[in-house]
Amino acid sequence: MAVYCWSTPGEIMATIEILTLLVLSSYAAALTTDGLALLALKSAVSVDPTGALAAWLDFDDTPCSWTGVTCSLGRVSALALPDRELAGYLPSELSLLSELQILSLPGNRLSGPLPAALAVFRGLTDLDLSRNNLSGAIPTEIGQLTSLAHLDLSSNLLAGPLPSSIAALPHLSGVLNLSYNHLSGPIPLAFGNIPVDVSLDLRQNNFSGEIPQVAPLLSQGPTAFSGNPDLCGFPLKNPCPAAKQDPKIPQPNPSLNMNPSDGTLRPVASEKQKSPVGTVAILAVVLLIALIAMFVLQWQLRKRRSAGPCKESSHEKSSSPGFSTTITGGSVTGERREGHASEVYAAVDEGFGLELEELLRASAYVVGKSRSGIVYKVVVGREGSAVAVRRLSENDDGDGSSGGDEWRRRRAFETEAIAIGRAKHPNVVRLLAYYYAPDERLLIYEYIPNVSLHAALHGGPLNPTTPPLPWAARLSILQGAAQGLAYLHEFNPRKHAHGSIASSKILLDDDLRPHISGFGLARLVAAGSQDKMPHSSKNVASPRAAVGYTPPEMRDSTGASTWTQKGDVHAFGVVALEVVTGRPADSELEGWVRQAFKEERPLSEVVDPSLLHEVHAKREVLAVFHVALGCTEADSELRPRMRSVAENLDRISASR
Repeated sequence: MAVYCWSTPGEIMATIEILTLLVLSSYAAALTTDGLALLALKSAVSVDPTGALAAWLDFDDTPCSWTGVTCSLGRVSALALPDRELAGYLPSELSLLSELQILSLPGNRLSGPLPAALAVFRGLTDLDLSRNNLSGAIPTEIGQLTSLAHLDLSSNLLAGPLPSSIAALPHLSGVLNLSYNHLSGPIPLAFGNIPVDVSLDLRQNNFSGEIPQVAPLLSQGPTAFSGNPDLCGFPLKNPCPAAKQDPKIPQPNPSLNMNPSDGTLRPVASEKQKSPVGTVAILAVVLLIALIAMFVLQWQLRKRRSAGPCKESSHEKSSSPGFSTTITGGSVTGERREGHASEVYAAVDEGFGLELEELLRASAYVVGKSRSGIVYKVVVGREGSAVAVRRLSENDDGDGSSGGDEWRRRRAFETEAIAIGRAKHPNVVRLLAYYYAPDERLLIYEYIPNVSLHAALHGGPLNPTTPPLPWAARLSILQGAAQGLAYLHEFNPRKHAHGSIASSKILLDDDLRPHISGFGLARLVAAGSQDKMPHSSKNVASPRAAVGYTPPEMRDSTGASTWTQKGDVHAFGVVALEVVTGRPADSELEGWVRQAFKEERPLSEVVDPSLLHEVHAKREVLAVFHVALGCTEADSELRPRMRSVAENLDRISASR
């Protein structure tokens, strides 16, 4: 009988893994290599309360029809099983998925270390293992994921130092979230090389030392580093302590002078008395410093006077650490911290009473990112209620320091936030509060718990098996979105344009009611960064809509064009075409639909195939096509107003 011995635990684990694969292959001889790798994950999962892996069967020819699995050209390209409460560990056999591009397993109970074998995923673009129980150190091999753009390992039990190799990822462009772990040590200087547009989140760890004073880190704002008690330096408000001299080195005696030539000690007190020139020089320096201090003090006083008078209320005169203030122009109650007069936290919704400290201490998860900033889901209170917090990014056209002073920029920001807060409509996301500081701007919204219209129509890495929306739901969504946009155009006193209407900006709640998000963001970003604002109340500077939604009059514009309400109408028309065709809103969608109608093709070639079985909806679909084509006329003067569009959709629905 042969006897096998292993010298190291690593060899034992490698042999066990090989035996596991041999056992699996004996039961699944017809299954692909990708399927065997996924069966290894199924074997590593000890608890599957939702039955997510029940359909992963070893006698299938391919895993491409399994829950959470997406394939491309017969190979597994995405594995997404969010919030399934799976308990177990990540087996190293997952490295066999050589064509994997997306690995998304957030909101489970996976434990154990991160396998270093994940480094073989050279085509991986998105890695999301947040909200699990993963432990151990982050393997430096993650730096070998050369295609990685999005990395989220937040809310785990990871410990140890921060690998510098992560900062060297060449295609990192989205979110780098390592918050709510037990990582420790200094932040490597290499993290100063990450692209400026990457959203870095290192909150609630045990990092220590000074934040490297380099632009990509300084531009992140203090939120990215909060919750690390031993971390210091800008952009945090706690300065680093001054360097202390090594106590092992004796301090020189100021009354003695060492002559290195003869090694003898000589008193110097008498020598100073014999040197009146040195005494005069010291007195001159002291006098100069006093004059400079007086000049700076007078300059500060003049600066405060020029900022305008500030009337104190009875609350301001109290001895409490903070005080309340009422902002003119609306019933807004704000909270300021003593010593930080330019810091404002204000509620614009009467029913909102969340304190700033409670908001900042709550659990937060990144749910979206755009050019205007990052959106977090923040869970507050024991009942688990949530709000959406948007952290605004700096305007690309200004650095926040040119033109005007801090007081003017703060007031401009508050004015715009209050105007947005007045927009109250069932189909517009409500702004609840805002926070302003010189280096941080937050908007607190009501949280819409479902997905966006874009995700409901086209799916995505987090919901690849989304069932198609029925026609009745699609028509109802278009109606509500049109009513909300018409309100912003016609009934809101400011009569703004939205400026970035898209299917991704229409959020759906659990009852599929639409809520328009992102209203006023372009003006808010500009208000917090620049002193001069556009004077037209109906125009929005610097349009941010995707190319497919951009109206023709702005596509070839090289000047400082502004987005108008007719631009909103065009973008809504593209959303309507997206809803009825099921195709993404690229630059060719509108032209493709117009050509199909010109050639009188059958409606079945244009409409979303998932709607073909709803024969009764044919007449309504055709009517919505005509509304959408009217909204997307090349000549902006021929487009209807949003109020007319909403009324037409109401008539289509009423005729059912």
